[in-house]
Amino acid sequence: MTENEISQKIVGAAIEVHKQLGPGLLESSYEVCLAYELRQLGLNIQTQVTLPVIYKEVQLNAGYRIDILVENKVIIEIKAVDALADIHTAQILTYLRLKDLKLGLLINFNSVRVIDGLKRIVNNL
Repeated sequence: MTENEISQKIVGAAIEVHKQLGPGLLESSYEVCLAYELRQLGLNIQTQVTLPVIYKEVQLNAGYRIDILVENKVIIEIKAVDALADIHTAQILTYLRLKDLKLGLLINFNSVRVIDGLKRIVNNL
């Protein structure tokens, strides 16, 4: 399955979660529900994936975590904020670089329509 095919399924699942829950909850609530929906679609997912930082020859376990990793190809970063900021984009792009992946989805569930709070981030495509 390609990154684009995976991302289409993720977007559909995010819309379903938002339709059921609406805006205003904690990120952790959306994460659990989105993970459930993705598993129901038969996707292989991991949640709260540890992401070490490698600096020169030193591995730093600095506590960074990927919210959801789908099929070891697509990173999902979940937010529940008033508006996405440039730092959110930079965060997921850094995660993509550290993990050597090509596609990430930044999803802000604190939007009237979740599709308006969705941002696709690419790394070296």
